[in-house]
Amino acid sequence: MTMTEQSAKPAEEETVRCAHHDGHGPGSSAEAPESPRERVNRRWNEVLQETRVTQTGVQILFGFLLSVAFTPLFRELGTVDHVIYVLTVVLGASATGSLIAPVSIHRFLSGQRMKDEVVETACRLMMCGMVLLALTIGCTLLLILRFVVPGVLAEVLVGAVMLWFGLCWYVLPLRLRRRAARRSPSDDA
Repeated sequence: MTMTEQSAKPAEEETVRCAHHDGHGPGSSAEAPESPRERVNRRWNEVLQETRVTQTGVQILFGFLLSVAFTPLFRELGTVDHVIYVLTVVLGASATGSLIAPVSIHRFLSGQRMKDEVVETACRLMMCGMVLLALTIGCTLLLILRFVVPGVLAEVLVGAVMLWFGLCWYVLPLRLRRRAARRSPSDDA
């Protein structure tokens, strides 16, 4: 017996939480209902796919950032740009840690019948990693644009890009979630 099959009440609460997190749940679609075990396995597979995509991007970006310090032009950067660079590398390393952590957690806890906890923790780490990745990209862009574009235009462009990231990565999904939540009660009637 797995943790997801131990009692009916936690399974019901998990159904509500899963529906809240990923849009799958009672009234959200015409698909056949999932058992708690099927749901946690599906969610874990989704986390794995998302991790593969984000890990590749953050690792390429982080590798690029590490190589910048060894270029001849790096010595010509001013103090502010060196601070931005250090902040960017720290954010990139933190994003890498957050986005790779689900793999380590899974490896350590595999076979311990803790998949529910592993999936929830992995989802939180992915969200944290995405925030850190967005900040890393913003700082990288700021560092490059300060070198290429004169004046305040670099900061304005970075602000616009970060606003776009915020809208695409956070505001749009939250808006879609809210819209789906408003429709759910009417679907049950």
